Amino acid sequence: MDDPKDLRALQAEVDQWVRSIGRRYFNELTNMAILTEEVGEVARIMARTYGEQSAKPGEEAPDLGGEMADVLFVLLCLANQTGVDLQAAFARKMELRTRRDAQRHRDNPKLD
Repeated sequence: MDDPKDLRALQAEVDQWVRSIGRRYFNELTNMAILTEEVGEVARIMARTYGEQSAKPGEEAPDLGGEMADVLFVLLCLANQTGVDLQAAFARKMELRTRRDAQRHRDNPKLD
């Protein structure tokens, strides 16, 4: 992967992995449940690292990056399964956000 923003290459890499090592995709609803579980693991780390919740005794050191990578992996699986080109979808969303929020955040006194 030459371009770090190349989501198509990531989608292709995940597809190749699933088809060779994973054998096949889990169905879409199973992957949605797995995505929810992985997001929950990110939330647990965030709550205990940056929020007010404390870690349980004996709990191993959190790997936030690893958990975020798990979220990305399952999201890429779902994109592949549903025919979504994440590269194009992300580009469209960034353009929309840029147009919609060009002044919104600059004019927000809560961000001063």
